Amino acid sequence: MKTPPALRLAYTGFALIGIAVVAAFIYSRLQPTPLTPLTPPTVSAVGARAVPATQPEFTLSGLDGKRHPISEWSGHPQIVNFWATWCVPCRKEIPLLNLIQAEYAGKGVKIIGIAVDFPDDVQKFIKDTPLTYDVLMGEEDALEAAKAYGVDNMALPFSAFIDSHGRILTVHLGELHEPNLRATLDVLLQFDANGIDASKVPAAIDALTQHYTTSEESNH
Repeated sequence: MKTPPALRLAYTGFALIGIAVVAAFIYSRLQPTPLTPLTPPTVSAVGARAVPATQPEFTLSGLDGKRHPISEWSGHPQIVNFWATWCVPCRKEIPLLNLIQAEYAGKGVKIIGIAVDFPDDVQKFIKDTPLTYDVLMGEEDALEAAKAYGVDNMALPFSAFIDSHGRILTVHLGELHEPNLRATLDVLLQFDANGIDASKVPAAIDALTQHYTTSEESNH
């Protein structure tokens, strides 16, 4: 029994489609898989849980390639500043932090910058933009350190103010500005010397911030 011409054409069409499908599959398997580009460690919107009462414990890499525990700076009033090379507000506050470190060094204040970033990027950045304070760095481990301060889904920068006894005075979310930074440091030093009750800290910071803001405006 002969196959009708129309049916033969249909069979031929199905065969050609099948060959095309197989060829396309083989071609796709032979193509190289595109590489996923590297991106900065994920940092998203601001969010916070309860800030701990005392300095958390963690260890990160320093610029010298060695691991340093944060307890290395115990016994000093501290600003622990979380930042990244790709963060514009972070870069803007670096000159201010350099200035404050120089001014308050005689009072024992230590600034520790925690870079949530790739170590190679941090090393390259610091060659062009010197930081006059200590720097630690990490990726996922630095994000875990940030969470230890009560900050979960955060936006950089943020800064924790800690006294020489390891007590956390406050955590400031966002870019630091000089009037508020000086006010918070002054209150931190009072708190460190047990010269102010913890319940009065927020009002004292607000009052001193207004004082420094007024002084700054009158100098312009």
